[in-house]
Amino acid sequence: MALSKQSFRSVAMPMAMVVGALLCRPLAVVEEVTAHMLTPLLIASMLFITFCRVDIKTMRLKMIHLWMLLVQFVGCVVVYYATLPLLGECVAQGAMICVMAPIAMAAVVIGGMLGADLNTMATYSLICNIVTAAIAPIILHAFGNGSCTFAEIAGRVIPTLVAPFVVAQLLRWLTPKVAAAIAARSSISFYLWLTALILVLGRTTAFILDTDADPLIEVELALVALVLCIAQFSIGRLLGRLAGDVVAGGQCVGQKNTILVVWMSLNFLNPVSSVAPTAYIVWQNLVNSYQVYKAGKRR
Repeated sequence: MALSKQSFRSVAMPMAMVVGALLCRPLAVVEEVTAHMLTPLLIASMLFITFCRVDIKTMRLKMIHLWMLLVQFVGCVVVYYATLPLLGECVAQGAMICVMAPIAMAAVVIGGMLGADLNTMATYSLICNIVTAAIAPIILHAFGNGSCTFAEIAGRVIPTLVAPFVVAQLLRWLTPKVAAAIAARSSISFYLWLTALILVLGRTTAFILDTDADPLIEVELALVALVLCIAQFSIGRLLGRLAGDVVAGGQCVGQKNTILVVWMSLNFLNPVSSVAPTAYIVWQNLVNSYQVYKAGKRR
């Protein structure tokens, strides 16, 4: 029975992406009708369930967290200047945003399924997204249209990441039995994530179909996103191996909050550059599907 469950999880993410792509038009309408609030609500809900398993007393800032932040913010500038003379500014912006993207909201959920230390990942998730809210406006000012502010990014991060963490910790403190009961049903987070993934793929597929960008540039953006996805998971696993938690390292560096950076690309960069983080959604979920499959075989 356990193997069957793992087998389902390993194919569930690719299936969700296919469903989202095929139903892109009706899903885009659903997102419009709900004022784009449905996906953040799903993400906040799944994080709340996962954070009920995290004890704030055991959360510690570690050296690996600082190395991962260095990879994120120095790496995005290096990638931009390395790509610019080869493929032009639009592709360079797409590459930069794929590296500058903070850890995905769902990384803690997937990491927990793969056996990562949830305290390490929860700590980094909070730190990384807060630091991104502070530093991203500076980078976007330098390489984009210069209109991004801390308040705009914080307004995206706080409701979906910080608020669920605060509520979960208050619940652990006030009614530990209720928090424990919710934590015991943490598998629900995975299915909430699948639903959010379907919605995100639907909306982004509709955007790609509607854009009139040069097809060659779109292909270049997708391929650059693939290379960066593999590279970041590999670098993260290397850092994780040095710190004693390979899975946490790979998830923290490789799995990106693409929903946030697609929004950044559309608003503060060349809108076509958003094809790169959109493609990254597909690549990172294929990587995660493979990891879930391998974890199931080991078990």
